[in-house]
Amino acid sequence: MTDTAVRIDGNTLRLPGGVAVRFVRTLRLPETGTHPLPPGLGDFPLRRVEDYADTVPEQWRARGGVMLPVYLREAMWLSFAGSSEPAALQVGVGKVCAVSGKPWSDRLARKPQNYLVIPRQPWLDGINSGKGTVRQFVAVPLGLGATVEGQVTGEEVWGGVQLQSFALNDAELAKWREQERARAAARPLPGGFAGAAMPMAAAAPGAPPAPAMARPGGGPRPAAAAMGLGVGGSMRQEVYQDDRPLTSWAESPSGRVFVHLVTPPEWRRITGEEPPPSPVDRAAYTRAGLPWFDYYDEEAQDLAPTDTLADVKPVGDWLGDDHEPWQQPTPGQVKPLGDAPGKAVADGEW
Repeated sequence: MTDTAVRIDGNTLRLPGGVAVRFVRTLRLPETGTHPLPPGLGDFPLRRVEDYADTVPEQWRARGGVMLPVYLREAMWLSFAGSSEPAALQVGVGKVCAVSGKPWSDRLARKPQNYLVIPRQPWLDGINSGKGTVRQFVAVPLGLGATVEGQVTGEEVWGGVQLQSFALNDAELAKWREQERARAAARPLPGGFAGAAMPMAAAAPGAPPAPAMARPGGGPRPAAAAMGLGVGGSMRQEVYQDDRPLTSWAESPSGRVFVHLVTPPEWRRITGEEPPPSPVDRAAYTRAGLPWFDYYDEEAQDLAPTDTLADVKPVGDWLGDDHEPWQQPTPGQVKPLGDAPGKAVADGEW
């Protein structure tokens, strides 16, 4: 029987089909200009909602999933390092597709494409908002209209992040596995011999944060103090077009999960744990000479943005100017980049 459960492994969400997702803390970009990829500054901790049934809001229990703590205006990116077999991954922000800007759907679509192709897409830092650029994910409370959800739909009902994975269909998956076996058999072993060497995982762009700067890696308001994602500054990042026919993918999702974003005071009340410290000062990071990143895949084709997402305004339009100082990184600081599962995460109605 196919396992359709989503599980937490440390701070990694593991969806069926080998999809691994980490939520990574990062420096918030200025809302003007286009910038290199900011660094990873450690993972957001993840907890299952059902483990705190007595303290989470009733609405969250009904939706199931997981939760993580995030500060007002804190930025994040999603790392897919550690993903194995090819998969299609839908990413929703308040049930608006972060790739196409269309409403959340249980089916994959191509015109416009409403999913990412894993593992070719190593990470996603924001919504697909321009040719070769994305606008950074930034946390804001629901109710101001600043979220992507609020700007696209005119309502703020859901908040959070939604993930849904699709595997290759049986025939395509069998073909891919056979090709992988052939590649593994032809791969040289140490000493120059070829044979059935075990596939070696590439260095994960979003590998665990040590050092911390390593990137590779109309409805009612919610009753809870919920958070959603708006957008911040623009950065150079491509969202890759799928080069497989749409018929290569399974028609139904293999797994899905609702990720609730919790304010630090709510996290403390719900879990009894201290949230991570507030984000690092970005000017101090740059002054210290620590790296920023640039990533480019010459064999992949960038996915054009839709007008819906290109028109989303940054959170500063609602919350006011960003007074945190900005110091542009020097060219030498921009670096080019080319376990056992835990308990299943309960899904719910959403």
